[in-house]
Amino acid sequence: MAPSSSPLRTTTSEADEKYANVKWEELGFALTPIDYMYVAKCKQGESFSQGKIVPYGDISISPCSPILNYGQGLFEGLKAYRTEDDRIIIFRPDQNALRMQTGAERLCMTPPSLEHFVEAVKQTVLANKKWVPPPGKGTLYIRPLLLGSGVTLGVAPAPEYTFLIYASPVGDYHKVSSGLNLKVDHKSHRAHSGGTGGVKSCTNYSPVVKSLLEAKSAGFSDVLFLDAATGRNIEELTACNIFILKGNIVSTPPTSGTILPGVTRKSISELARDIGYQVEERDVSVDELLEAEEVFCTGTAVVVKAVETVTFHDNKVKYRTGEAALSTKLHSMLTNIQMGVVEDKKGWMVEIDRCQG
Repeated sequence: MAPSSSPLRTTTSEADEKYANVKWEELGFALTPIDYMYVAKCKQGESFSQGKIVPYGDISISPCSPILNYGQGLFEGLKAYRTEDDRIIIFRPDQNALRMQTGAERLCMTPPSLEHFVEAVKQTVLANKKWVPPPGKGTLYIRPLLLGSGVTLGVAPAPEYTFLIYASPVGDYHKVSSGLNLKVDHKSHRAHSGGTGGVKSCTNYSPVVKSLLEAKSAGFSDVLFLDAATGRNIEELTACNIFILKGNIVSTPPTSGTILPGVTRKSISELARDIGYQVEERDVSVDELLEAEEVFCTGTAVVVKAVETVTFHDNKVKYRTGEAALSTKLHSMLTNIQMGVVEDKKGWMVEIDRCQG
């Protein structure tokens, strides 16, 4: 795992230092290597043994492993937050554990149990707690991996699996202060019925990079993909879900096998209902998208982000953003829960450790 560009930082020999020496204000969404990672292994048909916290670094894997040859792998993404009263809390890790289990069933893999997953995440964060940014300066992004790491030459489930968790302090995924400018891709598709679009398979992401690079080279923030069956309904972006608002109705495409069931998506739907909006999970056509009053995206990395414009062919539509936008209110509601600013009446946050200054 080679580190990408990240804020310059150094470490000290003080075992009890509260923070790593990171320029927190300069954090983007790039890897800042931390101290430790979690690794566990199991044989096909068995259960994962308790893993170990080991120094962060490269891993050894056979060139004949299914993850390298056939893409038998899943990943998750979730975040830990440091609160003003110096607690470290994590957002809904049980939901990521359940989603990994769903993906593992689809890819014929052996997943960790829900309890093992959550405990491993806790151990990883605790071992790296000095890398959790100060309140309001960013988050610790946690990346669990489930890899088909055993050796098999033919197309078959791996004889051995590796469950690995690493993490990195991160800032905003999109640096734009206003809203995103999206391009609707009417030529290529992210997923198709019966495929793996509804699980977080490693194989879902590299095929969208070409569309994303082309869009960014033309000045867009991201790409919105259409369904492969009709080419008329919106699905999701390269790495986040999408919502539209018209009147009092918030609509988002259904998780019917081609769309990832996002944890943030689920949470935002619940919060919108709490403040009186009607939330519908249904097919949403491009025509409805272009006629919406607001459009916004949700995901672990992006959190809640307003869409300023959508371009479909030569038609460019602008949407409401800013303080009056619903996305702004929902972003505030969610992040206040995640950062411990308000009471967590949902039971979404899991405390990792009470830090000592």
